[in-house]
Amino acid sequence: MIAILDFGGQYAHLIATRLRSFGVYTNNFDCDVSVDQLKNVQGIVLSGGPQSVFAEDALTMDSRIFELGVPVLAICFGHQLTSQMLGGVVSKGQKGEYGPAQLELLTDSDLFKSVAKTSRVWMSHFDEVTKVPTGFEVSASTSDCKIAAMEDKSRKIYGIQFHPEVIHSKEGTKILGNFVDICKQRNTWDLGSFIDDQCKLIQEKVADKKVFLLVSGGVDSSVAFALLEKALGEERVFGVFMDNGLLRYKEREKVQSSMKKAGFDNLHTEVCQDYFLDNLSNQFEPEAKRKIIGNSFLEVQKQIVARLDLNPEKWLLGQGTIYPDTIESGGTKNSHLIKTHHNRVPEIQKLIDAGKVIEPLADLYKDEVREVGRKLGLSNDMVDRHPFPGPGLGVRILCSDFTGNGVLSETKVHDLDVQILSIKSVGVQGDERTYKHPAVIYEQEQKLDWDNLDQISVKLVNESDQVNRVVYCLSHKSKQSFKAKESYVTKDRIIKLQKADLIAQEILHDYEQVENPETKVWQFPVVLLPLVTSAGDECIVLRPIWSQEAMTAEFARLPQVVLKKMSDEILKIDGIGAVFFDLTHKPPGTIEWE
Repeated sequence: MIAILDFGGQYAHLIATRLRSFGVYTNNFDCDVSVDQLKNVQGIVLSGGPQSVFAEDALTMDSRIFELGVPVLAICFGHQLTSQMLGGVVSKGQKGEYGPAQLELLTDSDLFKSVAKTSRVWMSHFDEVTKVPTGFEVSASTSDCKIAAMEDKSRKIYGIQFHPEVIHSKEGTKILGNFVDICKQRNTWDLGSFIDDQCKLIQEKVADKKVFLLVSGGVDSSVAFALLEKALGEERVFGVFMDNGLLRYKEREKVQSSMKKAGFDNLHTEVCQDYFLDNLSNQFEPEAKRKIIGNSFLEVQKQIVARLDLNPEKWLLGQGTIYPDTIESGGTKNSHLIKTHHNRVPEIQKLIDAGKVIEPLADLYKDEVREVGRKLGLSNDMVDRHPFPGPGLGVRILCSDFTGNGVLSETKVHDLDVQILSIKSVGVQGDERTYKHPAVIYEQEQKLDWDNLDQISVKLVNESDQVNRVVYCLSHKSKQSFKAKESYVTKDRIIKLQKADLIAQEILHDYEQVENPETKVWQFPVVLLPLVTSAGDECIVLRPIWSQEAMTAEFARLPQVVLKKMSDEILKIDGIGAVFFDLTHKPPGTIEWE
């Protein structure tokens, strides 16, 4: 196999998934794994990670790993650590590099075989290698990172600062395939047995118990439902859909209809809107809201168990958790908390630790979950649905306990007016959580030159320690006066966001049905901000993105006519006064704002 040493990077597990697509078995190990456990592997990958190699408690590994005589691919933090351990120099960067960069190859290399001389890669780092170890040569660079790749040809040790495992590194798959070939491991393993293997594991874990599964109607929980039923039979899986009041417009009816059409006859609906909204009353902090929503799901589940007189000792809690939920919640040994997913709140973690939770999809990414769903016979309409967060509109309605100036500062960048807003949103930079401000760009001509706006967005984030997200004002051509307003999750704000979301989704659907673009929007959050215009109306953000597995994302470059139609229609909603378009990739911004 090829071993992946995990330094807590957001993409460590994704590396394993990408390598497996070449028919090679992979396994993830903690970075402090014993060398003895790696003596029979055919290759080693060192992942990225959230730390700096200069930190007092910086993660490291046994240097004897470099003496095993097998090919090594070191990515991001692993690249820097390799340089440091083998005698090179790592320096603190002058500015971070987050998002897209142009890689230029400098030498012939087996790792870059058949790779374009210039290609787009995905960066997420601040420190950088500034001198390679003895025996290494520089094999690629970018404008901001002179040693973007290095290699020791004789020992087959390769270091790269960028992330080839994410789809936004255009030649990344080819690079990983080249490493598999260097290890001589292509087509030595078959992934096709996942469903059969997982069914056996489910049967062993559940034994003589039954499973109480929380079903949202989204891709993950629907596939988990189908997989559990295949393993245990319909009579041993009790599915519950909760209408918590934080759903899209008429989502309950849509879920009930689609699940029935898919053959799920044992799905039960629980209407608990008031319970969730009461619990969220006067809450504004994002992490607190996520935990309240997660705990509320659990409490309603307990109420149902008590009402139906189900013996809790005979039931396990089933969840459609997938790997990004775990890694972003800080769920692996060295990963950092980005945001706590509702299925990873402390109460549920206690149940997991006690062996009372079953999550058959916990090692998969969204694209793999979709593939499993198709193999289980679910329709394309069901498995291709846009992802929707478990906490629902609860994390798309930003809240605040503050009333005051909504603008921190103003400036100009490339002749465009820029405002930095006083509100904050969550981001991920260098595998660490950030909580910073969005910047708003205004353009007199409103030409939507995507390449130019992309460059400005990257520049603003990389060069400002205040900003982790950039939005473009669709509704106004010049700077506006905004006020931060004390705002919470209320029925009135939910209705506003439901109306705006419905408009955006319907216009997008109509566009994609007619135009059938090669790259369809993968997910489309619509966000309500705790900011008001001078007229007292709130602000909406449109956040359509392209992605594959949710660990990275690009903003979706929709036509100007489509976005103008969305903005014009949303502005007709009573109480909405401005519409923004999110220009931020992931990293540095997460897909959701909270």
